[in-house]
Amino acid sequence: MATRLGLSLPQTHQYDLGRDVPDVARAAEEIGYESLWVLERALFPEPATQGVYGIPGLPWPEAYRGLAEPLVTLTLAVSATRRARLGTSVLVAPLHGPFQLARTLGTLDAASGGRVVVGLGTGWSLDEYAAAGVAPFEERGRVLDEVIDVCRAVWGPDPVVYEGRLTKIASAVVAPKPARPIPILLPANSKKALARMVDRADGWMPIAMGVEQLAAQARQVRDAWAEGGRTEQLQTVARANLQYVAKAYDGSDRAPFQGNVEQIVADLAAHAEVGIEEFILEFQDVPRDAQELKDLAAEVYTAARAAGV
Repeated sequence: MATRLGLSLPQTHQYDLGRDVPDVARAAEEIGYESLWVLERALFPEPATQGVYGIPGLPWPEAYRGLAEPLVTLTLAVSATRRARLGTSVLVAPLHGPFQLARTLGTLDAASGGRVVVGLGTGWSLDEYAAAGVAPFEERGRVLDEVIDVCRAVWGPDPVVYEGRLTKIASAVVAPKPARPIPILLPANSKKALARMVDRADGWMPIAMGVEQLAAQARQVRDAWAEGGRTEQLQTVARANLQYVAKAYDGSDRAPFQGNVEQIVADLAAHAEVGIEEFILEFQDVPRDAQELKDLAAEVYTAARAAGV
């Protein structure tokens, strides 16, 4: 069976959101993409108080400047599509009030007829945590746990009852309910994150940054899944950050997914051998406008299918 392919929706500053998000979503579904995705960066600090991913001196990508709010972006795609799943890769969960986030996601799933997939993470930006004001950065793991617990409670049967550190629900009807149980996917970049994914999630959401690295992570995750007594299928969705250039990249140190369409598809095929169910293709801020994004998305999709991916 061919690997499922998803496409990141236009969120960066060069797009007209109200026009381009529904347009790209509709076109992607017609091309054959099976899912549409958004990411979250709440702000772009100037000057940055820390490097990207918390690495000192590593500059923030321009693609993060003025990135559109993810759940509003997904909402714009709902009525423009009929089949494509609508996912987050990822929401920085502790930037959101747990109850309101659970309600928003439940409503979005009900409105879309059961097509939402929720990828959650803890993030790394101190500036984002300070601006959101939900909880301190040091408490991010506990807040993510509470977000997941509140989502499960709110999406479940009424009356909803929950008491946590941030959230207290005293026997209430909370609607609308999701059309079906919403899958929650988590990264597994550390021992704590791996344990959380096994204990609390429906699947794993890595970043594809090299075949050997992804294969090693996949073995570790699958072993932990089995050792944790999880007998259901592990859902896997990997993000591929594409660095597209029109001509073939001939550098000996070419990074994965860097180059022309042929090179990108070759990397995609190699990563698919790891056994990942689905890949999200993220063109970042390379396309100049929505038409160029649609053209590139169609070209890569067609080439990938022709190559058996």
